[in-house]
Amino acid sequence: MRKKWMAMAAAAVFISGCSSAEPANEQSKRNEINPLTGIESSDTSNRAIAVVVSNHPSARPQTALDEADIVYEVLAEGGITRFLALYQSEYPAEIGPVRSARDYFIELADGYNALFLAHGYSPEAQELLLSGEVDQINGIQHDGNVFKRDASRTAPHNSYIDMDEALRVAEQKGYNMDTVPSRLSFLSEEEEQSLSGEPAEEVRIRPSSNDLFESVYQYDGDSYNRSIGGADVKADTIFVIEADHRVVDAKGRLDIDLTSGGDAFLIQKGVRNLVKWRNQDGRIVPYTESGAALVQGTTWIHIVPASRGLNKAVEIETDREGNGS
Repeated sequence: MRKKWMAMAAAAVFISGCSSAEPANEQSKRNEINPLTGIESSDTSNRAIAVVVSNHPSARPQTALDEADIVYEVLAEGGITRFLALYQSEYPAEIGPVRSARDYFIELADGYNALFLAHGYSPEAQELLLSGEVDQINGIQHDGNVFKRDASRTAPHNSYIDMDEALRVAEQKGYNMDTVPSRLSFLSEEEEQSLSGEPAEEVRIRPSSNDLFESVYQYDGDSYNRSIGGADVKADTIFVIEADHRVVDAKGRLDIDLTSGGDAFLIQKGVRNLVKWRNQDGRIVPYTESGAALVQGTTWIHIVPASRGLNKAVEIETDREGNGS
């Protein structure tokens, strides 16, 4: 499999109402803004940490998904999904259950220069992780210290990260944990209030025919709420992109094209807009000719197969009139 994450070309500068040149005093304020949420914070000096989290029914409810700044939900084999959860604004004490890596999870994490944590790997992911080019800690080598087993659950859905141990091992390995990711583009509060589009009160996302992995979000007038096996999470932006998926081996492992761009739904503040997505320096971001950006807060990014298409994968329900698009 080609190593797309290593050959990724930088995309054009991301256009948004928030990306224009700023006076010096505004630039100093940027140091107090969390780069992945756009929210003011007293400490923004952390390196991002990316964790592969199971979404198997036996792994629910998960621990600390609600504390992530950005979550990708992506297909693995057999129509099931896994999460790549990114933590930068705060590090939870425990995260899990943790599952094995795929090369496209490493690709996504690399866009944020994140420390990559998983328990196990596909052959392609193993080659990348053991090359020495990725800062990573894996449960294959660190089961029992960084990755603790929960006796109340059955393997492989019982591996949890002990964050204190993870940071200790990262220090032992000489990883720099003060490398702050560059800031994403966010709407101002005024821009958030003026958002328009097709109304979107309830959002259902089905990346495959497996109903066990349907995502249902309800808008509460401010953000979108979702329950996963009894664990509640919140999304301020829901970004659903379609990308080419290709089965590459007898076990059903996938190659996902994360570089070519394509159509996407950007769902924020109770409205949906059809936009484009593109890969900007390894990050999946929304794009329109007139500008697009994230709402301040937590972002959930769903990657669905282009063969299924947005209109089949995403169902929108509403009980009010839209603002116009």
